[in-house]
Amino acid sequence: MTYCEYIGTIGGDQHKLHKEYHDNHYGFPLKDDDRLFERLMFEINQAGLNWILILKKQHNFRKAFEDFNIDKIAGYGEKDIIRLMGDPGIIRNRLKINAAIENARVIQRIRSESGSFSNWLDNNSLTINSLEEWTKLFKKTFRFTGGEIVNEFLMSTDYLPGAHSPDCPVYEMIQKIKKQK
Repeated sequence: MTYCEYIGTIGGDQHKLHKEYHDNHYGFPLKDDDRLFERLMFEINQAGLNWILILKKQHNFRKAFEDFNIDKIAGYGEKDIIRLMGDPGIIRNRLKINAAIENARVIQRIRSESGSFSNWLDNNSLTINSLEEWTKLFKKTFRFTGGEIVNEFLMSTDYLPGAHSPDCPVYEMIQKIKKQK
């Protein structure tokens, strides 16, 4: 079942959150490094949990992680880890919090070498042709990135196809955006 089909099977507040994400974020091209980092961190935090939990906590995550500012998070120390571990508005998992800090530092290095995280993704997309290759690169480069995390991150940011069914209205909207670039 595609995400497009899935949101048609749920109701209530869950439907609203999923629909808003599906219609306005999922599968849309992203080029801003902080937004790319945010999406990667959402996918990492979702590991082992339900996506609706991340959607419900997304505003808390943005507040706790200073809007996913890469440079600020790269500078986090033990005091910040303690603060985040005590924040009930986010996923309080030390491995995931440490991954956010370490991955922010990795992205700083990537930016110094490639100009931006977005450029790094674009450059790698020229030579990487499969999810397996992407997963291998991400596992070598980042912390807490398995195949499902990498797949969802890349699909949700338009680096891998398949985010939307061709008959989904959002699919057409994304195609128009891509043609404008």
